[in-house]
Amino acid sequence: MKIVLVIDQYDSATNGTTISARRFARELREHGNEVKIVACGSSNEQKIGVSKLRFPPIAENIIKSQGMELAYPNKKKLKFALEWADVAHFMMPFALSYRGLRLAEKMGVPHTAAFHVQPENITFSLGIGNSTKCNKFIYDFFRDKFYNRFSHIHCPSEFIASQLKQHGYTAKLHVISNGISPTFCYRKSLKPKEFENKFIITTIGRLSAEKRHDVLISAVNISKYSDSIQLVFAGQGPKKRDIVKLSKSLHNPLILNFYNENELHELLSYSDLYVHPSDVEIEAISCIEAFASGLVPIIANSERSATPQFAIDERSLFEAGNPASLAKKIDYWIEHKENRFKSELLYSEKGKEYHLKQCVSKIENMFIEAIEQSEYKIYA
Repeated sequence: MKIVLVIDQYDSATNGTTISARRFARELREHGNEVKIVACGSSNEQKIGVSKLRFPPIAENIIKSQGMELAYPNKKKLKFALEWADVAHFMMPFALSYRGLRLAEKMGVPHTAAFHVQPENITFSLGIGNSTKCNKFIYDFFRDKFYNRFSHIHCPSEFIASQLKQHGYTAKLHVISNGISPTFCYRKSLKPKEFENKFIITTIGRLSAEKRHDVLISAVNISKYSDSIQLVFAGQGPKKRDIVKLSKSLHNPLILNFYNENELHELLSYSDLYVHPSDVEIEAISCIEAFASGLVPIIANSERSATPQFAIDERSLFEAGNPASLAKKIDYWIEHKENRFKSELLYSEKGKEYHLKQCVSKIENMFIEAIEQSEYKIYA
């Protein structure tokens, strides 16, 4: 197949959707497909570059702080890509994809979409994340202006598929994990010398309000073992300054960095426990990567998150937003080393279910179904 992936940001892997798009493109090519990308940046043999969309300074700062950039909807370049394609897959519900969708409809190019942007990702950035009305407005806006014009939508989890059904989305929903690289597998290494006597707890994710780094910091402060716990936050985002300020209360100074994939492998190999305190998640690939690497996760049991699906039992769940509940689970896993070791093996085995190759095969089937339906409409 000739597949066009339309996504605002592709070159800089600073957010989960971009990372997933790059992995999908690579694996789709390995499956024998031809793939072109339409996204911000320069052009090359495999990518059609468009200009960055400009915003007023306040809006620009908010978008940039999320590790994102939005693309200018260049009609000429989108049309060029669509003329080449057998199918177009739109990964973000913004201006580039809106224009691309209209062109695909006019040109009769089969098209599918992915749902990667949870409304809460936007509203929490604006300080109104808990507003049911605002989140519903965005779900409805996305539905009416974009998603209900598709027959097929990729949903990374059952959770987000159920949300779309509740909000009146009419397309066939394909629940397919974004998938992880098989390089995330059980691996243990010696801790760096400075951490030899520390219990390392790692969390990975954008430094934004809905990820609830504050809950994890508070939980460590009230843990019975706070003096021996070393927190590591892997990520970047708008709440970095607030998190650094809050972390001053920790017994051991917080380590906060952005890690590339190789560095992430190393970090996970010498960490002792993984915590995912986020209230809002469509899937949480970072959590899958962590437990596939042999770390027991502790996950916020939030009704606005898909991540609780990964918990093998209640020992890996805590009451969302409750530091005392999280501290209790942290203390349990510190005190029960043998149980932790047994669970590490179980979680690592579970991680194999999410290998990228299997996920991409399912995405290919969705594309084929969309193409076949389009051909039926044309020739019937």
